[in-house]
Amino acid sequence: MAGIKFENDGDNHWVPDQEHEDIKTIAESMYWYSPKFSPKDVPKFYDVSGISENPKIFQLVVNLFVQRYKAAPEGTGPTHIIGYDARGFIIGAPIALALGIPFVLLRKEGKNPGVVVNSEGYRKEYDEGKPETLCLRLGSVDKNSRVVLIDDLIATGGTAVAGFELVEALGGKVYEFAACICLPFLDGVKKIRAACDGKFKDVPVFTLVKDTTVPDAACGDPRVWVFVTTFDSVCKRLVVRAGGGLAC
Repeated sequence: MAGIKFENDGDNHWVPDQEHEDIKTIAESMYWYSPKFSPKDVPKFYDVSGISENPKIFQLVVNLFVQRYKAAPEGTGPTHIIGYDARGFIIGAPIALALGIPFVLLRKEGKNPGVVVNSEGYRKEYDEGKPETLCLRLGSVDKNSRVVLIDDLIATGGTAVAGFELVEALGGKVYEFAACICLPFLDGVKKIRAACDGKFKDVPVFTLVKDTTVPDAACGDPRVWVFVTTFDSVCKRLVVRAGGGLAC
């Protein structure tokens, strides 16, 4: 990880050197699934468990974020990490722990206790039927907070902007928005820049891996799969399938 460079990919969107061996290794673990084997009808459904289920890869990811934020001059780096419900929790918590700063849960509406501030509704890259809403607990950040907002990916930018608005509503400042991967065909970064009349146009965006860096071999669709059996559990009927191979 030593010596890895961060490059401005345009519009203050930063990425590590995609030719670095550590980045290639992470990209190979960014498993994705086609609509046939995905819970959502999107061209590529990325699964962060490809990282979380591999401790060595997970540690690489955490180390890279930590390296980035520790490089800030003393007194200017982030004071809080805020993770988006729910995959941002997986990535953000160990980063905050390594940095020795608070980790805050940015939760879906109705999930945070206490006095909360709710975002406006937003839509994701797949149709959920109705707009989603996020909430932050009052007092979790304040006017002295410099916040890294983190999620598994950047898609349409709607989720990201909801977090920006909530941090600002509580008096904090977004230091950076970070994710493991960006889906460029959805123009999420452009939408962040255009949101709220350009209010967040200068906030850095950072992603570990470009969509184009992830190899076809990271496709998790099995080549062959067959129906095996069904059985009854106490509460529900389960379907068990057997598949062969991870490559498309």
